[in-house]
This record gives sequence, structure tokens and C-alpha cells, in this order.
Amino acid sequence: MVPSMGSPFSGAAPHYARHRLDHGEEAVAHVAAVLGGDATVLDLGCGPGTVAIPLAPHVREVLAVDPDQEMLAEGRRLGAGVPNIRWLSGDSTGLAGLPPFGHVVMGRSFHWMDRRAVLAELDRLLPPDGVVVLLGPSRRPVEEPWEPAMRRVRARFGVGQQTAPGTYQATGLHHHDVLAASPFSDVTTACYEQPVTTGLDTVLGLQLSYSSSTPTRLGERLEAFTEDARRELLADNPSGEWEHVRQTEVVVARRPARRSPPG
Repeated sequence: MVPSMGSPFSGAAPHYARHRLDHGEEAVAHVAAVLGGDATVLDLGCGPGTVAIPLAPHVREVLAVDPDQEMLAEGRRLGAGVPNIRWLSGDSTGLAGLPPFGHVVMGRSFHWMDRRAVLAELDRLLPPDGVVVLLGPSRRPVEEPWEPAMRRVRARFGVGQQTAPGTYQATGLHHHDVLAASPFSDVTTACYEQPVTTGLDTVLGLQLSYSSSTPTRLGERLEAFTEDARRELLADNPSGEWEHVRQTEVVVARRPARRSPPG
């Protein structure tokens, strides 16, 4: 498939699907328990199905929506044996045109959206018991151990400047802050951690999954970037393996319960 130049993740989908860490079984089980087995769930900004595919066996149906056709193609490939996922092209500005859904899950996609506008629209579309679930790093994420080396590489190549519009760096507001001021202000969180080992090839692949350093963005510099990163990473850690912790925070946001007026 020819990459779409309009997508910030142009060319990244295969690397995203192969090298991004999943959220872990405990986090997905937590989400499944919150939503229930009869749920129809919108996975908004689904990417290649990082949430949709492991969640689907626990719910009635997942509507996996993404604007990037390459990501949807990877999702369809990886989820070929999962019958209750519908892969749909769309984004956060066209929620009213989607099939009905009872709950929403989002991974890292939420920071690419106009968060306040999306939550206001979800308040209009979701049923009274509908919840919004976010999965991703905690409010104070631990830096990955290869990042100091990769910052040096990105600086040499002048990449890394692209910032999603809904990040803390861009707005000064964490997702928790935005939720607290939204219709879904009843928020609970849980954090799951698991030790993992990541090898050199995966660290290199991860760089090509980021919006700031996709193969399309790097263009003719792709090979040079990859080789420079390999040298820098091995100079920093000759073993080519990094021990670290996979951290997934599950944020469940509900509308506050309505209080009955005093009798």
C-alpha cells in the first residue's frame, strides 16, 4: 500500500504493529470487566488494533475506527481471525456518522484530538451508563532506558519536533485535567506494571513507529538514521537488550451520579 502523505503516521503502520508494546493482559481484563460482555465498544483511533484485538473476545462487538488506511490494513491483517471487530475509516470529528456504540476506549490516540470537543460530543452520543476508557502511560511515565541515546540521534537528524495537539507539552493539561472539567468527571485509575526485556531490533523499529520519525518523514535519510541509531544504542549498551517496565494506566471516566433532590 502506498503511504498516505496526509497522515502523521505515514509509513509507520507495520512498525507500530510489530514493535509497540501491548497494554498487557491485566489492563485489558480490567477494561473488559468495566465494559461487560454485552458491550458494543468504539475503539477511537484504533491504530493496528492494539486494544481492539485483545478486547474483542470479551465484548459483543468492537468498532475499530482510524483515519489512517495503513493502520486499518494492519489491523484487518492481525485481526483476521476475530469476527466481532468492524474496521471503519473515520476520526473524532465524525462520531455522529458511526454505528451506535455504548462505550469508548482510546489508547494514545486521545492526545491527537480536540479532547474537550470529543468529550462533549461523546456526552451527546453515549447512553447514560456509557463510559470513556483511556489506556496508556501514567501521568508520570518512567523514561525508557534507551531514550538518552535516541535523543542524541534525533537531535543529529533534526526529528522529534512534531507534538500531538492534545499532549501535556502542547496544552499544559493532562488527560486527567481535561476529564475532570468534562461531563465524564467521575474518574478512577489503576496502573499495571510488568518487567519486560526489549532487544535492539525492537528499539529501532519503535523509532519508525513514532510520528516524528516515520519512514515517510525520514525519506532518503531512513537508512542513515537507522544505522546511526544502531551505533549509538550499542555504544550505550553493547548487550543490545534493555530491562525495563511496561506500564499501563487504565483511566475509567463516567458521568457523575445524579443526586436526588432532598425530600
